Amino acid sequence: MAYLSKCLSWKRTMAIFFLPLVLSGLAPRCDFTYGMLKPSPARFSWSRLTPFKLKDRSVGLSTENNAQGKAYFTLGGHKFMIVGGSIHYFRVPREYWKDRLLKLRACGFNTVTTYIPWNLHEQERGKFDFSENLDLEAYVLLAATVGLWVILRPGPYICAEVDLGGLPSWLLRYPESQLRTTHQAFVEAVDKYFDHLVPRILPLQYRHGGPVIAVQVENEYGSFSKDEDYMEYIKEALLKRGIVELLLTSDNDEGIQSGSVKGALTTINMSSFVKDSFLKLLELQNDKPIMVMEYWTGWYDTWGNEHNVKSANQIQHTVSRFIKYGISFNVYMFHGGTNFGFINGAHHYNHHLSVVTSYDYDAVLTEAGDYTVKYFKLRKLFASASGGFLPRMPPLTPKTVYPTVSLLFYLPLFDILPYLNKPVMLYTPVTMENLPINNGSGQPFGLVLYETSICSGGLLHAYVHDSAQVFLNDISIGVLDENTHYLRISKTQGCQLLRILVENQGRINYSWEIQNEQKGLGANISINGILLKNFTIYSLDMKMSFFKRLHSTNWKLAPEDYLGPAFYQGTLEAGPSPKDTFLDLSNWHYGFVFINGRNLGRYQDIGPQRTLYLPGPWLHPEDNEIIVFEKIKKGFYIQTTEKPQL
Repeated sequence: MAYLSKCLSWKRTMAIFFLPLVLSGLAPRCDFTYGMLKPSPARFSWSRLTPFKLKDRSVGLSTENNAQGKAYFTLGGHKFMIVGGSIHYFRVPREYWKDRLLKLRACGFNTVTTYIPWNLHEQERGKFDFSENLDLEAYVLLAATVGLWVILRPGPYICAEVDLGGLPSWLLRYPESQLRTTHQAFVEAVDKYFDHLVPRILPLQYRHGGPVIAVQVENEYGSFSKDEDYMEYIKEALLKRGIVELLLTSDNDEGIQSGSVKGALTTINMSSFVKDSFLKLLELQNDKPIMVMEYWTGWYDTWGNEHNVKSANQIQHTVSRFIKYGISFNVYMFHGGTNFGFINGAHHYNHHLSVVTSYDYDAVLTEAGDYTVKYFKLRKLFASASGGFLPRMPPLTPKTVYPTVSLLFYLPLFDILPYLNKPVMLYTPVTMENLPINNGSGQPFGLVLYETSICSGGLLHAYVHDSAQVFLNDISIGVLDENTHYLRISKTQGCQLLRILVENQGRINYSWEIQNEQKGLGANISINGILLKNFTIYSLDMKMSFFKRLHSTNWKLAPEDYLGPAFYQGTLEAGPSPKDTFLDLSNWHYGFVFINGRNLGRYQDIGPQRTLYLPGPWLHPEDNEIIVFEKIKKGFYIQTTEKPQL
């Protein structure tokens, strides 16, 4: 025993020194590795422990060390390796949840991970929505029936390339509130949210008979790290409300030190098998199994840049190395899905970069849930490594091409103002978050139209976020954006109506800049230095109720050409059995598409994305209403295709 104690002590001392040799396979034949990255047996079945088979739920996901010092996970007392894949329920039509989860299981994965978006579940303060596509409990229980374990990532901040990183926009109404800190206004909002969210999670936990084996504390806080007490507060907020499963944190190698918290397993995010990243993790936490919480299978796209892709061979090679060393991992994403509606986030590198509608991510499954080369390579790898039988692959989701849609009718933007909610009258303009609407929660997404009367021309000065079209009455006179604050207005005859249409193109979802992501028009708008006042402000949030009201109006026959923002209406004939398709918007310029009132998302002619995914379950048999809100110039028609252009 004395010799064993000395051996283990020596392992702890030398593990870090010899780590590069271990990873390269050049280490001497010796158990110095402290078990952390010693190659595992060639065959290890990680798929046989399913929610149906484990009846004794007294011991949840835990970590142990064997006699040689090798750390590993156990579940119900059984050795367990987490082989996870990310699928976000809010990015996938509910009708396809089961299909995507079955494909995850058939590939050889045993766990599904998902973020929980606060900004979608509580768009209005105090009003919670867990229905339809936001039915978290139904999604988790469905995963269990498929045979998958679940890791939940409830934030409150999640990043995920969604608007404001998943934080609700009404938090920005209070400029004194410091997001992601223990500032009173912020943690009070978090507490009220957790008071509603966590009780939904409790019965889904492993020890209560559910499939949830772990819960993440916040997300990538090491890259933010503004408050040393914050992570402890969030951890305790989960514990005191009844979370009993394993807690974990998630950061890249530069953030694991400041993003970790005592009492939670530190996990790491990475794009490839990097020795130095594991070294940093082992320096921080050398008595626990390594877990890669996010292994990035691709990357997201932003408007105006190229589509990102990642080699299937690279994915296969990296995952095989995880398996070789017994490293638990989660691929982000297994299936990315779609940023339907206005939920996309943005980044700011010199200028605002908005995330595209597709969240295909070059993932293991495509945006529409189709198999890829990555899928087949991973399935073959998992079958070989586990030595187990994999479930049968679900059939392909059928796609089709529909007849060309002619959008024969239109309504100029300024004609639909009577069908919007009652406008707000204010002495000076406010951002959309500070509009006195939605029970004091402001406007979360969409566009805002500001109107005021001017009686002279001159130099207009205004701050807008993110982009604005400026009109005199119905005539376009220019644009403003984050870098363009001035616009010359010609001399007017009499008083004219100045109109400024501002679009929120997606709030930044990463970095400290989230604190200043108010959208719309700033208060200090002037002409020749004289402040403008007395504004009429319309909210264009494009909700389903707005499109229902449009049914009562008389649409006009659309001209062959039209410049400026307008709504265009047409009919998609889906036949008796609607199927998935992609809308080709290549002859349109910039706007949004709505099918039967559902917002499919944004399109832009700058690319890279040229098509919008249209799920078959969102179509009615036979006729379906398509409405396009085009901001720049009328297109000609919409065609459909079986293949996306990303």
